[in-house]
Amino acid sequence: MIPTLEWLPTGVNFLDQTKLPLEETYVLATDYKQVATVIRDMIVRGAPAIGVSAAMGVAIGILRSEATTIPALNAEVVIICDTLAATRPTAVNLFWGIGKIRDLYNNLAASGTSIPEIKEAVVAEARLMYDEDIAACKQMGQFGADLLPKEGTVLTHCNAGALATCGYGSALGVIRAAIERGHKIDVFADETRPFLQGARLTAWELMKDNIPTTVLCDNMSAHLMSKGRIQAVIVGADRIAANGDTANKIGTYGVSILAKEHGIPFYVAAPWATIDLATATGEGIPIEQRAASEVTHSNGKQMTPHGVAIENPAFDVTPAKYITAIITERGVLRAPFHESIRQMAEMPEPERILAKA
Repeated sequence: MIPTLEWLPTGVNFLDQTKLPLEETYVLATDYKQVATVIRDMIVRGAPAIGVSAAMGVAIGILRSEATTIPALNAEVVIICDTLAATRPTAVNLFWGIGKIRDLYNNLAASGTSIPEIKEAVVAEARLMYDEDIAACKQMGQFGADLLPKEGTVLTHCNAGALATCGYGSALGVIRAAIERGHKIDVFADETRPFLQGARLTAWELMKDNIPTTVLCDNMSAHLMSKGRIQAVIVGADRIAANGDTANKIGTYGVSILAKEHGIPFYVAAPWATIDLATATGEGIPIEQRAASEVTHSNGKQMTPHGVAIENPAFDVTPAKYITAIITERGVLRAPFHESIRQMAEMPEPERILAKA
């Protein structure tokens, strides 16, 4: 498994996803500002990977700090967290990752723990979160595998695979788990304009695993659904509201409507940390607006007339009514989602999931 990100003695090493599929190169971030740049520029992307990257960003910021007193370090931690939080607003995992390390730091600092011990503890926590993300993806796969057809074609949009997580993947993890159980599945991957995560990333990693994969232009799925060539849809998520409304890569909403019209199950796979209980509905999810150049240019070549207006929202929101089930590492949620999410949230928090050696 090629690591999406990796903690090294020298810093956090990131597979540069902007260069895939033609180049497998890495970017080493040696301080929190560089981690913020890696997240903002989509060198690393995908909500679960962003969450762990942000946690490692806070940890490396604390580790590299030259502060000699807790008050001075407190002030630095605020700046570190604010810098990372300003990178990408839609993925709630970003704020979850920052919050996990910040809360640990605050508790240790308040209890009189020494700065060297704090540094050791926050790094250990960030590295544990990496292991837990992979374990959570594998658990999602176990819960979701049998929801997919024993034989047939599954459509996915964007990349919710190993590249969007620390390993194995959320939506693609469910596909991997189904295939490991003997399901005969091939994948249609929407190209996912304008950043082409499906064409560049999903196709790349599924081909690495020898999973039959076909890339589609984003406007082809309706035609293929009408011909009976798609048996299920599974996608990831960047934020799930308390009622089940789900933000995912732009274009997902349209796919969900098409699936509903054609009687095709539409699944969302995401770690529990992606569920934002503080946001009641999808109306409250902030939608990131990205640079016009992602639309106007492709591989450095201008594709549109000079001066034309550009819209480039990175995400859209799929209403809960179009979602068949939400697969998490805690179990499968079904409608009415506001009730199933609340019930799962009220259950005793499970023990930390540790990745197997």
